[in-house]
Amino acid sequence: MPHKSKDLNTKCVHEGDLPNDQHSSIVSPIYFSTAFDYQDKSLSQYPRYFNTPNQIGLNKKVAALDNCDAGLVFASGMAAITTTLLGLLSSGDHMVIQNSIYGGTFNFVANHISDFGIEYDFTHGHNADDFAEKIKPNTKLIYIESPSNPLLEIVDFEAVVKMAQKHNALVVIDSTMGSPVNQLPAQYGVDVIIHSATKYMSGHSDILAGTVACSQPLCDKIAHRAKMLGGSLSDLTVWLLDRSIKTMGLRVSAQNTHALIMATWLEQQPQVLRVFYPGLKSHPDHDLAHAQMCGFGGVVSFELRDDFPAVAFLNNLKLIKRATSFAGVESTALIPALTSHALLNPEQRLAAGISDQLIRFSVGIESVEDLKNDIVQAF
Repeated sequence: MPHKSKDLNTKCVHEGDLPNDQHSSIVSPIYFSTAFDYQDKSLSQYPRYFNTPNQIGLNKKVAALDNCDAGLVFASGMAAITTTLLGLLSSGDHMVIQNSIYGGTFNFVANHISDFGIEYDFTHGHNADDFAEKIKPNTKLIYIESPSNPLLEIVDFEAVVKMAQKHNALVVIDSTMGSPVNQLPAQYGVDVIIHSATKYMSGHSDILAGTVACSQPLCDKIAHRAKMLGGSLSDLTVWLLDRSIKTMGLRVSAQNTHALIMATWLEQQPQVLRVFYPGLKSHPDHDLAHAQMCGFGGVVSFELRDDFPAVAFLNNLKLIKRATSFAGVESTALIPALTSHALLNPEQRLAAGISDQLIRFSVGIESVEDLKNDIVQAF
């Protein structure tokens, strides 16, 4: 049967399909109802409980894609992140979190999580030793992001998991930049895998969603908190996301190829000071990325020389769109210091390695020659 397949594209297309016994359609039906018969059921079905038919089907798909037992689909990536942290941590617990991460996550931890009595420490790096230095007796969770946003640093999954297990701590990863196409952290022992499904799972810049995949016991804990916080996804958007995931493997494979070509080319441009892409041999984490990833993603970050102002460069682009998200089929670019990391103060951005000249370039599926031409004319 298709849902038993280990092939990614087969999982993308068939896992979690809902049968239509009445009309035998090959596309899953949409159940718009917010009310269901509650008799003879252990738990009432309700959209905020993450258990409508469409939600259940997509939960199965995201779990299968990350090789986990259970999954949940949320209304946004941040809903998935905040609900997971608040579901797995309690007042008095301590977490260690990577400092080079998505700005929204950094802001939530740095400015809000202590309101819940949860302690935290940011690392000064992304290696297992950097996390180990911050471990305390009450440390319950290690939070990583790999590849990181926007500098594309790579965390050694196996090393961090081994270190965390010595201290009975869970490992949670934001795997958005990698996607299930390019990496499977669960096979290295990572406990919880989070994605902003707005990105590669959607792929068309028209869906806001997040996913969590993990073991059933951990999923139950996260779901318990999720029902209270209410970050569930509407069934129409669930259905649209399920449709988009069907082509994820094909889209991301093309973006992997195009991004490596563009990263290699950008390294040769005199206007570019440095390029951040794990597929390049010049990347400090290239060997690690090559070992634990099967593709390097569609995002290339690069820093311009000071005499080529980043804002002017972005304004000159014609084909590549200025936009605040990434991973769509269309190429986009932004300045992290003004967008994803704008909530950080200048000192925090500096500590995270975010320069005002840094460009995050999300490579789409257009012709690479057209993309090169657009960047040349922008310069």
